[in-house]
Amino acid sequence: MTNAAVTAFWAARRSEDPALPEALPEVWAFGATPEHADGLLALVLEGAKTGTASSLWDLEHTGEAIPAVGDLSIILDGAGVPRALLETTRIEVVPFGEVDAEHAASEGEGDRTLAHWRAVHERYWREHSDSPRGFEPDMPVICERFRLLYPAQGTCPGD
Repeated sequence: MTNAAVTAFWAARRSEDPALPEALPEVWAFGATPEHADGLLALVLEGAKTGTASSLWDLEHTGEAIPAVGDLSIILDGAGVPRALLETTRIEVVPFGEVDAEHAASEGEGDRTLAHWRAVHERYWREHSDSPRGFEPDMPVICERFRLLYPAQGTCPGD
C-alpha cells in the first residue's frame, strides 16, 4: 500500500533519522476492522502493547513475508492514516498452545493473561483467518515483539 500520506509520513521519519533506509517499509494495520486497528494502535501508543501475533498459515496463504528481526513497519489507524513506526525486535514461531504468558502480556490486551489471549486469538482466527485452514490448537503462531520508534513516548502522532 502506498499513498501520499504514507509517502509523506516516511519522508518525515527519514528527515528526522537519516539512518532509516530509503525503501518504504511494510505498511499495515492491526486487527481485521477499523475498530480493531484503532484500539490496538492506542495500546501501542500508550506503551502497553509491545507484541503481536500472526498465523503462519495466514501469511503463507496470502504470500506475505514472515516478519524478521530488524524489520520496520508503518502502522495505520482504522482510517488508513499512518500513525506509528515500529521495529521488530524478536520473532518466535510456536504452536498456539505453546504461546506463553509473557507473550500474552506483551500484547497489552484485556487483563493481559494467557487465558484472555487464547480466547481472543482463537475467536479472531476462527472469524478472520485468511487461510482456509482457519484455527487449530496446534497451528503455528508467529510471536513478534517490537519497539515503538515513532512517535516517541509522550508525543502526539498528529503533531
